Amino acid sequence: MTRPPVSIPRPSSWKADCVAGELKYAEAIRRALADELASDPDVVVMGQEIEALGGVFTATQGLAESFTGRVLDTPLAESATVGWAIGAAMAGLRPVVEIMFMDFITTAMDQIVNGAAKLRYMSGGQVALPIVIRTPSDGGTGHGPQHSQHLETWFAHVPGLVVGMPSTVSDAYWMLRHSIQDDNPVVFVESKYLYFRESGEIGPEGSGVVHPYGARIVRSGDSVTIVTAGRMVAESLAAAESLAAEGIDCEVMDLRFIWPYDREALAESVARTNRLIVVHEAVQDFGWGGEICAWAASELFYSLDAPIRRLATPRAPIPFAAHLESALVPNRAVIESAVRDLARH
Repeated sequence: MTRPPVSIPRPSSWKADCVAGELKYAEAIRRALADELASDPDVVVMGQEIEALGGVFTATQGLAESFTGRVLDTPLAESATVGWAIGAAMAGLRPVVEIMFMDFITTAMDQIVNGAAKLRYMSGGQVALPIVIRTPSDGGTGHGPQHSQHLETWFAHVPGLVVGMPSTVSDAYWMLRHSIQDDNPVVFVESKYLYFRESGEIGPEGSGVVHPYGARIVRSGDSVTIVTAGRMVAESLAAAESLAAEGIDCEVMDLRFIWPYDREALAESVARTNRLIVVHEAVQDFGWGGEICAWAASELFYSLDAPIRRLATPRAPIPFAAHLESALVPNRAVIESAVRDLARH
């Protein structure tokens, strides 16, 4: 017997009170997991070294003691773990799987792409697949080419999957809780760079966005729209603040969900600024920024006064050495230069 579908809150009813106190990004993830475990007995969390160790980034620290038998260590077998989660979800549970690094998600691709993403459709909606696959991504931490990749575009390309990328403490908390309540499988891409570098309070649910999958304008402006997500939000915002002194007033949009992405908010922003640049840490070639640019070129052509720009990581492995990595991945200075060039048109 399958669990009855959970209604995803809509704009009129989904907002909630804030959670008091300042937390780090990793602590917000842990708080979200704890609150979902406490509020729903069907939620289970599983992954490598998450029980006794509390996860390599401490995101599950202390949860096993509070929720006996529901925070489970798994073997070094991502495919088997996701396969178990698919069966558990079909039986009525709400599994949350932690993949230690996003690079390791490759070993579970068949289960995610051919299993989790397809079964709700292939069953004619008779089964729900409320699975969240949490995984830390991005560079900036010296983890090298096999532990620093951004692979979110792969999953945004697959029908049936939701892909989220929180950039703030508040979004890390609320987006994860919303994802756990979703009846669709969600690939939840966390920033290991931000885990202990980003601090803040958990504000009201949905603050600054009009629906659960909506984008957020983190800085208003009328010169250029910068669309970004994940840790590039902070880099883009820093660049925008610096450029303001030069008379270039950037609007910075945190997309939050790579799929489904908020086309309405994007259209409204480009109508204000008439210029668009997309910034992401994933490799530029065939990255999700290309989809944003293609859609904007097709649907927002008459709002644009300049060519659309993409700014992303070149097609190369991420180096271990910090100075080499910083020369490869977009940063504040590179964003400033690209926006200046765009603003001249």
